[in-house]
Amino acid sequence: MIIVLKTDATKEQINHVVEKVKSFGLDVNVSEGKERTVIGVIGDEEKLRVKPLESLPGVESVMEILKPYKRVSRDFSPADTVITIGNVKIGGGHFAIIAGPCAIENREMLENTAKQISGKGMAILRGGAFKPRTSPYAFQGLGEEGLKYLAEVGKKYNVPTVTEVMDTRDVDLVCRYADIIQIGTRNMQNFALLKEVGLTKIPVILKRGMMSTVQEWLMSAEYIVAGGNSQIILCDRGIRTFENSVRNSLDISSVPVVKQLSHLPVIVDPSHSGGKWSLVEPLSLAATAVGADGLIVEVHCCPEEALCDGDQSLLPRKFEKMVGSIEKILKVVGKKLS
Repeated sequence: MIIVLKTDATKEQINHVVEKVKSFGLDVNVSEGKERTVIGVIGDEEKLRVKPLESLPGVESVMEILKPYKRVSRDFSPADTVITIGNVKIGGGHFAIIAGPCAIENREMLENTAKQISGKGMAILRGGAFKPRTSPYAFQGLGEEGLKYLAEVGKKYNVPTVTEVMDTRDVDLVCRYADIIQIGTRNMQNFALLKEVGLTKIPVILKRGMMSTVQEWLMSAEYIVAGGNSQIILCDRGIRTFENSVRNSLDISSVPVVKQLSHLPVIVDPSHSGGKWSLVEPLSLAATAVGADGLIVEVHCCPEEALCDGDQSLLPRKFEKMVGSIEKILKVVGKKLS
């Protein structure tokens, strides 16, 4: 349920409405916009349906949220959510590029890659310590050893870090080393993991499932917010279709669609979408043009020796060139590089 306040509603009137709602055992989320304040009601709304809320001083209207997702809805919070990690902002006109290798293979490779892209557009360093692979015989990651390398290199180059968590038992471990948790496409509907991550206070990148609708994606985000963690960054990494010329089909329309439906920032993964390094730049430019709030890109200092996803990894010099093109588009769409 949404309670819309009048444009001239006073602070006292707003507080009175908040206290009235709380008196029925419900919680609220107050969103103060430039023109008016909106109060989102959290809990069993049946308790309020017989209450004359529109008669309260300062209230303009009361509306039900018909969507199954509530707290991540644009109705619930009209203003864009901005996620802040250190000096980096994502959303609300701030565009952040997350870059680094798919997997942390060793410290030397990670540091070499970070060194070459530091100060050249990389706002956040990525690297997988736990790798979900289709084959049980493929490289599965270095685990805690990789997390230590990621934390050390991130600190050396003064950038936040992000890595994927796959198991509820590893959430606390990953939180000790990384600044952002990533939920991968295969775990988008791992509800036990979503609930566990919801109990943390660390920002979360939630990737869209490879066969998930936008509504299912937002419902997964709702799980995390319901647990108490509202620092969510949505990421589209392409979906599985009949097309086999690319690794996954990037649903570029999902960016403006989700930004209409939700207040959460949306980024795009052009590397997993295209599956080829030559497609990363055009997909990145397209995502920037349609309103994405950032990118997560795979960059490797020597892709031909990568233990996974070398075909879709950019060389540092190609990454730097791409960032220059992205900056030109950002000027047109009215955003700035974080």
